[in-house]
Amino acid sequence: MRLSLLDAEEKVMKHAFTLIELLVVIAIIAILAAILFPVFAQAREKARQTACLSNAKQIGLGVRMYVQDYDETFPIWHAYSKKTAAVHYGIEVDLQPYVKNLPLFKCPDDAGGPFQRSDVPGTTSYFAAYGSSYYFERRCFSVVNGFSISNNFPTTRTTAIVIDPQYERPAESVLMRDEMFPWFNPAVDTAGYWGYSGFYQAWHAQGGSAIFADGHAKFLVGAGQMRTLFKDPAAQVPY
Repeated sequence: MRLSLLDAEEKVMKHAFTLIELLVVIAIIAILAAILFPVFAQAREKARQTACLSNAKQIGLGVRMYVQDYDETFPIWHAYSKKTAAVHYGIEVDLQPYVKNLPLFKCPDDAGGPFQRSDVPGTTSYFAAYGSSYYFERRCFSVVNGFSISNNFPTTRTTAIVIDPQYERPAESVLMRDEMFPWFNPAVDTAGYWGYSGFYQAWHAQGGSAIFADGHAKFLVGAGQMRTLFKDPAAQVPY
């Protein structure tokens, strides 16, 4: 019986971890975590990019349905119209009968920005402040003097109705885009080409979504790629 107990204790000791072995295991787990956590973060960001692009594609389809219903006329332009206003104007409102889902206009990476936070205190995103994470290119939409809203006030710009046949290069003309792109960062854009000093806040790590006049959407991944595009129907005003 005594020998059996000693044998049992010896077997237990043989299967126990020493302190060195435990430290080695912990070190291996820490190394694996350091390797895998960035991978998981990248996977989550990729999922957000995919969701953003999916939203953009549905919005592009909504624009095309609107244009067909209104004799090839593009929606009336409004920009930075506060959702807190008594009557909120926005292109996303005009497109609602077609997209049936206002949250489509919220980019999953919409982190807001300095201008929005000071303009509409208490909001944490452009979507919460203005109803859309996407910037609407004024030249690509119909502008109505005294009705189109610009920074919460009716614009005094000359009325200009935009119709489908005016687009010379619709597949290269951007109607809407994510408000923020990485290359808008003043630390990167030291020459001030994009003009986001005082407005910039990092959103997507690698680029942003753009919606084109022909209805398709694309995730842009570089400033050079963006500069090949246009922001007017006549394709005369490049990015």
